[in-house]
Amino acid sequence: MIDHKQYAYRVIWSDEDAEFVGLCAELPSLSHLASQQSDALEGIVTLVGEIVADMAANGETLPEPLSGKRYSGKFQVRMPPEQHRNLAIKAAEQGISLNRLVSSLLTA
Repeated sequence: MIDHKQYAYRVIWSDEDAEFVGLCAELPSLSHLASQQSDALEGIVTLVGEIVADMAANGETLPEPLSGKRYSGKFQVRMPPEQHRNLAIKAAEQGISLNRLVSSLLTA
């Protein structure tokens, strides 16, 4: 069985709820509200643990933790031809590859 503690968790503030929201990337339909950040994290981890146990008991497929996935470092992006042209020109003007330019723009 997958260890639910290996999933990707985060806590954000919700102006709408006026509370912290605990979230799990692998199970985006779940959340846990709390007035304290630590309680929101603890709550979502507990909730995910219960859901994962229930899913396993029912023979459902559990989501793979993002931490265990391997990434190639490559992905394809579609864009309008004019945008592609503009980026290619910008890269040429800087004397770098289009790949390097896009990578630096994504990390900025």
